[in-house]
Amino acid sequence: MGHEFRSTDEIEVPASVEDVWTAIATGPGIDSWFMGRNEVADGQVRMAFGEYRPTSGITASDPPHHFAHDSGKAPDGRFIAYEFLVEGREHASTVLRMVTSGFLPGDDWADEFEAMTLGGALFRRTLQEYLTYFPGRTARPLTVFGPVVTDWDEAWKRLGAALAEKLPDAVEFHRNAHTLGLRTGSGMYRFLRGFAGPMIAAHHVFEGAESEQDWQDFLDTTLGEQR
Repeated sequence: MGHEFRSTDEIEVPASVEDVWTAIATGPGIDSWFMGRNEVADGQVRMAFGEYRPTSGITASDPPHHFAHDSGKAPDGRFIAYEFLVEGREHASTVLRMVTSGFLPGDDWADEFEAMTLGGALFRRTLQEYLTYFPGRTARPLTVFGPVVTDWDEAWKRLGAALAEKLPDAVEFHRNAHTLGLRTGSGMYRFLRGFAGPMIAAHHVFEGAESEQDWQDFLDTTLGEQR
């Protein structure tokens, strides 16, 4: 059966049109708020997020106002498309309109769509935080796949207690059933319920020398007993 979807979101941020364009249409910009490591070149947007390495073809590029790319249709009809429309406003603010659309094949699309929807809400909010608090800066993306979780209520509880000690000055900027986002003066720290079972850390660090191994050790220590 499958499921066709389309969503539209609009945010206004205190960033220049040029900074917004950099965030949505360049590899270092996308690195600073989305997932994993990204490259925009040769008419494509390429991502590396663990073993997930999708490539999208750029379908529109009109700097600094319109950028779009999509995955193309797979044999089973699966695809996802992203479109960004940028409009400058008075007082150095910018309105960004984001459209996400696509198709999920099969009769078991509902769980995947839920994970995609809840994850997408985190990514959009991260972009808003980035353009509000870190515009023009470039982050190091840190991606870590932690232990497979068998009890998510307990996992979120343990994670919250451990983060209160590790990042005591962090501000929570987003939370839903599958995700958590925290912001400090040096970065944005995000945790996601992985579709296949692990807790995933997908951070963006602007200052400091912390590494993926540091966060791997943190997740293994905090959640490892649930393996």
